Amino acid sequence: MNCTDFLAKLTDFFDGNIEPDLMSEVTEHLGQCHHCEVVVDTTRKTIEVYRGTEVYDFPDDLSIRLRSAIMARCEKSMASPDGKKKLKT
Repeated sequence: MNCTDFLAKLTDFFDGNIEPDLMSEVTEHLGQCHHCEVVVDTTRKTIEVYRGTEVYDFPDDLSIRLRSAIMARCEKSMASPDGKKKLKT
C-alpha cells in the first residue's frame, strides 16, 4: 500500500468500514509512513474537537454577513485571471 492508496481509504478507516485484510495493510503502512501517521493523528484530533463542540446560533445579521463573505470568496476563487468566471454557478 502506498500513500495514495491509504488516503483513498481514509474515510473508510475512520468509519470502521474497512475489510480485515485491508486493515492489516493500512496498519502496516501507518507503521512505516510518518506522513500518513500525521494525517491520521490530525484527522482524529479534528474529529474529537468537532464532536465536543456545541452548535451556536448566530444573530441573523451576522449570519448574512458571513454567508456574503464566503460567497464573495468563492466567486473570487472561481474567476479566471481575466476576471471571467471559470464555472457557471
